[in-house]
Amino acid sequence: MERDYAALDHLPLPSGSRVASPPPLPRLALESPAVEAMTDLRLVAASTIATDRTIEECKAIMVARAIRLLFVEDAQRRVLGVITATDLLGEKPVRFMHERSLRRHEILVSDLMTPASALEALDLQAVVHAQVGHIVATLKRAGRQHTFVTDEGGRRICGLFSATHIARRLGIEVATHEVAASFAEIEAALAR
Repeated sequence: MERDYAALDHLPLPSGSRVASPPPLPRLALESPAVEAMTDLRLVAASTIATDRTIEECKAIMVARAIRLLFVEDAQRRVLGVITATDLLGEKPVRFMHERSLRRHEILVSDLMTPASALEALDLQAVVHAQVGHIVATLKRAGRQHTFVTDEGGRRICGLFSATHIARRLGIEVATHEVAASFAEIEAALAR
């Protein structure tokens, strides 16, 4: 059953028109509810990349979206890991190029990503009862720039905390130091 719809009338766009933009995010305090600092992936689409993309493509996506982390997914949208700006800009790609006799444009996301098996997350129920100060302390203790939030018994990543995002909204520096996550990373750091 088709229905006829009347077309709407266009109006001329006045000179000096502007594009709407959302209001700035409110300032946070360490006592603010933690969920106010969380990027809620149930409301905002996560930025993702496939394992077979180059790190140059990865970097371009990060720059275009002004983000520092991409989830690495397979064709069924299962998380295989993450890749961060630190992975792309640190010594990791230089070491990989040297070890494999490759050029930078030949390095794939799968070569530098942190696999899902090495990732940890916070439970959403704990986050709901926490304050921003708890998240800052958690990031500092772990020495990480990001931490994930899961629900559904850990089967779904529903949120993300970023030290950079929190620092911007707090108006203070949140210094975390990336730490080695495995003995292999410690050995590699010692061998330098």
